[in-house]
Amino acid sequence: MIRLLLLSLVLAAGIGIYDFKVPGLSGDTINLADYKGKKILIVNTASKCGYTKQYAELETLYEAHKDKLVILGFPANNFGEQEPGTNKDIQEFCQKNYGVTFPMAEKISVKGDDIHPLYKYLNEEAKKLGIEDPVKWNFTKFLVDENGKLVTVFPSKVKPNDPEILKYLN
Repeated sequence: MIRLLLLSLVLAAGIGIYDFKVPGLSGDTINLADYKGKKILIVNTASKCGYTKQYAELETLYEAHKDKLVILGFPANNFGEQEPGTNKDIQEFCQKNYGVTFPMAEKISVKGDDIHPLYKYLNEEAKKLGIEDPVKWNFTKFLVDENGKLVTVFPSKVKPNDPEILKYLN
């Protein structure tokens, strides 16, 4: 209840994407303000999902465009318990299997009563674009422009190398 009250106050105060800071998998803090001037692709991830192979495509996209794009991974166990591991397990899995170098946050909730404030914010911004309930499964992708404005949301089935995403990067 307190978390929802605080979130309501934050949203009412006109807080934007750059006001969020989240704990990273490697023990650091991911400060979204550090990415002003770049596009941000925010993705809820899971290690045991049919879409997990998208980690490789996300890494390729990140390496190809990291001068103007940052990808932020947010492990979540909201769908089919497909991210059961600890933060350490997730970090090791991503490094060993996909060589992930883009920033990864600690595991959060992206739906439900315990939704993380960043995802609550993203959902509210998506509603302004006419996108209701955008996070339907793992590997949903939120694209934020260089000025911190949500541009669009891509469902899980849209791969990171899909022309639908690439058109925003060229």
